[in-house]
Amino acid sequence: MSHPVRLAVIYYSATGTGTQIAQEIARAAEGAGAEVRLRKAAELAPQAAIDSNPAWAAHHAATASVPVPIPEDLVWADAVIFGSPTRFGNIAAQLKQFFDTLSPLWQEGSLADKVYSGFTSTGTRHGGHESTLLAMYNSIHHFGGIIVPPGYTDPVKFVDGNPYGTSHHAVFGPDLGSIDDDTRNAARHQAERVVRIARALKQGSTD
Repeated sequence: MSHPVRLAVIYYSATGTGTQIAQEIARAAEGAGAEVRLRKAAELAPQAAIDSNPAWAAHHAATASVPVPIPEDLVWADAVIFGSPTRFGNIAAQLKQFFDTLSPLWQEGSLADKVYSGFTSTGTRHGGHESTLLAMYNSIHHFGGIIVPPGYTDPVKFVDGNPYGTSHHAVFGPDLGSIDDDTRNAARHQAERVVRIARALKQGSTD
């Protein structure tokens, strides 16, 4: 009897866009038969900075019960999908700080040979969607991970237009923190593809 794919969805979100994508990915992965851990990277910003932005403060409070990731989550996982908003074309410090705790696992080789993928959101149409994902994947190259991008492997990817991972243009205003159907479709496809490939690798390793 085969065991289900174990997927860790590890992300950071300030105002909620990333949380919406992460939740969509988690639901789709569970629907594809995976066991999922959803984890939100610990907040590093001072409370005064959080409180200065009502959307940030509201989301920070609303997600206070979401567990923070620990290195063991990566040991447990067969596949990991990371998510981060863009910070000047790079990943957020909150997610990077978690990456920086992984050196002991990297030294052991415990991060290698797993499936990895990523998602992002930005406040502009072209302000770092691809560069943020590529920066994220730099760490995964060091892990010895197997990067599984969505590519253009489904018609939904020609709509969102990003072969590196799901990305969303987060428009500032009353809808900040929400995502549209195009992003949901891309997130579902990415999750299902990651689970399918991780399952094939897992089954192959036990044949």
